Amino acid sequence: MSVVDNAVYVDGRRAEEPESLDQTVETLQRCGNGKETFCWIGMLRPGPDDIKAIEHEFGLHELAVEDTLHGHQRPKLERYGDTEFAVLRPARYVDEDEEVELGELHLFLGPDFVVTVRHAEEPDLAGVRRRLERDPELLAHGPFAVFYAVLDKVVDDYGPVLDGLQDDVDQIEDQVWNADPAVSRRIYKLTREVIEFQRAVDPLVEIFDELRNRFGKQSTTPDLELRRLVRDVQDHATRVRERTQGLRDLLTNLLTVNSTLVAQRQNEEMTHLTEAGYVQNEQMKKVSSWAAIAFAPSLVAGIYGMNFAHMPELQWRFGYPYALGLMLALALLLYALFKRKDWL
Repeated sequence: MSVVDNAVYVDGRRAEEPESLDQTVETLQRCGNGKETFCWIGMLRPGPDDIKAIEHEFGLHELAVEDTLHGHQRPKLERYGDTEFAVLRPARYVDEDEEVELGELHLFLGPDFVVTVRHAEEPDLAGVRRRLERDPELLAHGPFAVFYAVLDKVVDDYGPVLDGLQDDVDQIEDQVWNADPAVSRRIYKLTREVIEFQRAVDPLVEIFDELRNRFGKQSTTPDLELRRLVRDVQDHATRVRERTQGLRDLLTNLLTVNSTLVAQRQNEEMTHLTEAGYVQNEQMKKVSSWAAIAFAPSLVAGIYGMNFAHMPELQWRFGYPYALGLMLALALLLYALFKRKDWL
């Protein structure tokens, strides 16, 4: 089987390490003489046969078993008879890829057993087990003590994820104000990661509400100290939710600011292009005006320079001064006209 650790605890202390499920059940029956006795079975990527064996030995509900076999569940806490079924989504942040890797952790909590099913290497619950074994008084509270410690581990691991996301958001702020053209894609990508992380964090509210209801029932009410510890984890989870929502809102605002800045820069570029076009148009007006002024004398000179034998005023004594005067008059007339239209 895919069992990574299997131990029976008596009054908060590790008593035996059975080698099989049958031995685990026998040990529970033998050691449970008025003492707080339970077993904790840790499993990593179990197959269908492994899950079915656990179902048979501890009488797990088929719906909870089906959720474990299929995976991809949202965080939740459900009760089936005297067994609790919990789903948690541990997370870690891969800074190189700017991705939040979400795992999946299932727990079956019974009166005298805890089964933890991990679908990924993280989180490593060996540290959680060692922590509890160093505190027999806490571990003596039974399966709920294990659930508290695992929940505390998952929530604590959310802190580095938020720190990594915050660092990336700070970098994005610098990119936005430095007009980095690649920042929009990065904002979209990081927003998607924050939303995925938020889907793992937000359902914790429902889990803590369910725990509060469970604590209100005499049959499942743990010690007051354990309830206080769970409330402390709830406070941490609340801060995680608030920070996550704050990062999402900040990314949304950054996307809006970036869009505004991009539009502003485009407007400035259009203004510069318009001004350049206006200046160019004014210059074209001047060039066209002077070309027209130069064309009028050229036209007169061209006509009288065709050297035909029979032309009016060709033999006229005042023909030459007349032609010069006509050219000057046309040039002055066009100059006055263009000047009046403010082309010159």
